Amino acid sequence: MAPCNLSSRSSSGSGSAAAALVVLVLLCGCGHGFDVDGRRPGLARQFLASHNAARAGLGLPPLAWDKRLARYAQSYASQRRRDCALVHSGGPYGENIFWGSGRGWTPAQAVAAWVAERRWYDYRANSCAPGQMCGHYTQIVWGSSRRLGCASVTCSAGKGVFIVCNYDPPGNYIGERPY
Repeated sequence: MAPCNLSSRSSSGSGSAAAALVVLVLLCGCGHGFDVDGRRPGLARQFLASHNAARAGLGLPPLAWDKRLARYAQSYASQRRRDCALVHSGGPYGENIFWGSGRGWTPAQAVAAWVAERRWYDYRANSCAPGQMCGHYTQIVWGSSRRLGCASVTCSAGKGVFIVCNYDPPGNYIGERPY
């Protein structure tokens, strides 16, 4: 069964950190790359901590950082540096994509935007509330996903920050529950 692309993308805009307005956009899953060559492992830990906190709340096993996935994410994020476009990579992994206007978006903020979709997920119906998105959240808590790799770029010409996380094995299979 092929995965649906529910966990493809999220966008988030903000005028300031104190007055952030998060707008999530789901379409099916630039200056600082990190932890591809071990240069900025603190960001990898931030991504893992945020993801694994959401998973721990459901009793799910933690994700492990995967350098191969991080390299894939960095390669794709680098492609988005010029336009910051919310376009799915089309790769073989589960994927969440985030965009935030301005600078300085952290891994925790991107993951928090995705996890905030939890309120729209109805486990009993295994669906999102009508007119709402929840596929980013379900990808994060997809029970069979084991590995995570993420990257971030600050886009050219002040277009914002683009963040991508990839998950292996992917999740969000139509008709299956995440956990």
